[in-house]
Amino acid sequence: MAGHSKWAKVKHFKGAIDAKRGRIFSKLAKELFIAARFGGGDPDMNPRLRMVLLKCRSASMPKENIERAIKRATGGDDSVHYEELTYEVFGPGGAALLVEVSTDNRNRTSAEIRSLLAKHGGTMATQGAVSRLFQRKGQIIVSRDDAQEDQLMEIALEAGAEDFKADPEGFEILTDPGAFEAVHGRLEAQHIKCAVAEVTALPSLTVPLAAPGAAETVQKLIELLEDHEDVKEVYTNAELPNE
Repeated sequence: MAGHSKWAKVKHFKGAIDAKRGRIFSKLAKELFIAARFGGGDPDMNPRLRMVLLKCRSASMPKENIERAIKRATGGDDSVHYEELTYEVFGPGGAALLVEVSTDNRNRTSAEIRSLLAKHGGTMATQGAVSRLFQRKGQIIVSRDDAQEDQLMEIALEAGAEDFKADPEGFEILTDPGAFEAVHGRLEAQHIKCAVAEVTALPSLTVPLAAPGAAETVQKLIELLEDHEDVKEVYTNAELPNE
């Protein structure tokens, strides 16, 4: 969820895993199924599957769950067909949201998302109105406990990273999406633990929510969207509180 600080994002994800482990595993199983269905079950030959496996590892998803989802996708099961969509949304206070979904029933999912938005101050935007406010980037976040700044910066930039940022809690590495795997692979080869490693959508500019209660309303809307069974990711340009 963009809009939080980097470290709030890490803490939010870990908290969500503890609170909603079963639902998160179900969503990850769907992502594994789709990745393996379209690219095969060998992660060495399927970059998308490798990305999902990184998320599974961060969520401590059991190995048997992972293997079952991949086996189902590659075993000739044609009973389920997923469609991937991105909804562009304007939320309360001028916040912009990108909502990525995977669904086996476009009409049902669209109706449910529209109903949720109508009840919580959001509206569908025209195509391109929101997506133009974001950039696709590889993002890797490393805690200060897991790396030395000078060494990490040298490794990342030599591997092809675009930017390296340091703050009191740790380090953020940004890459072009096409260079993400090379940079992340170099860090893994050096046994550097990553708190976050993903290709994500980052806002070009963040938007402060000045109206009273606007941040809390947007936060609630994001949480409700993330709870929907078909929603994979929610990105926002809103500046939200860390807690």
